[in-house]
Amino acid sequence: MTPLVTLAVLTAAVTHASWNALAHHIKDQLLSFTLICGGSVLIALVAALFVPLPAAGAWPYLVASALLHVAYMALLMRSFTLGDFGQMYPIARGTAPLVVTALAAVFLDEVPDGGQLLGVAVACAGLTGLAVWGIRGKGARPHWPALLAAGATGLSIALYTVVDGVGVRASGSPLGYIAWLMILQGLAIPGYALWTRRGALPRQLRPYAGRGLLGAALSLSAYSLVLWAQTKAPLAPVAALRESSIIVGAAIGAVLFKERFGGPRIAAAGLMAAGIGLMLYGG
Repeated sequence: MTPLVTLAVLTAAVTHASWNALAHHIKDQLLSFTLICGGSVLIALVAALFVPLPAAGAWPYLVASALLHVAYMALLMRSFTLGDFGQMYPIARGTAPLVVTALAAVFLDEVPDGGQLLGVAVACAGLTGLAVWGIRGKGARPHWPALLAAGATGLSIALYTVVDGVGVRASGSPLGYIAWLMILQGLAIPGYALWTRRGALPRQLRPYAGRGLLGAALSLSAYSLVLWAQTKAPLAPVAALRESSIIVGAAIGAVLFKERFGGPRIAAAGLMAAGIGLMLYGG
């Protein structure tokens, strides 16, 4: 993790939390993700004209990742519909580095040391704290459908992170890989929206076009930086550092969306951040 790679991943963390906040701000989540995915496809189509094609060995990973990204988008829409941004975002993002650490150890022989394993345990404690703190209303009972959606979102993030980590290394062209990934995965949700909303879709999209397209640019930029970093460093520390976006997301939820983020949630988010730091720098 050189200083340049670290800076790239931290920048990706901020831009990622920002586009997720834009997506959450549009209450009709299908419209939100239609704009973000559709905008990403348009940008990627232009980029694909100027960057090399990925090598042949990368295409199976591209297809698998595109399917996983579609599942991720669907689950993220569901979690944002059910729960607060300031809680759904940390749970979804905090789950991912824990699973990536395990998958990278099993499939890529990137085995964590004792300090990193301690980080996993600390981050799990923080994740549990966020999970048991109430999502809706004044009570402290968990809203299980929201928690399951956020946890499943984190699992999908971990799976596509590992698939893309292998695929982008085999591609010979990180920019070509991200362009074609956005093209392959970005058509599903706009296609579904067009099928379900039909002629009403353009009218429904128009009021949110600016925010949606800004979200698309931020989304594409964030993941491009992460994929480039995965060609320069092991997957687990990149995934861990990327999830510093949890702190950004928590701040956005409290400041912009006026979501309650009291002492227990602050402590839980702090534990997750400490665990991620140990996963990144443990040793």
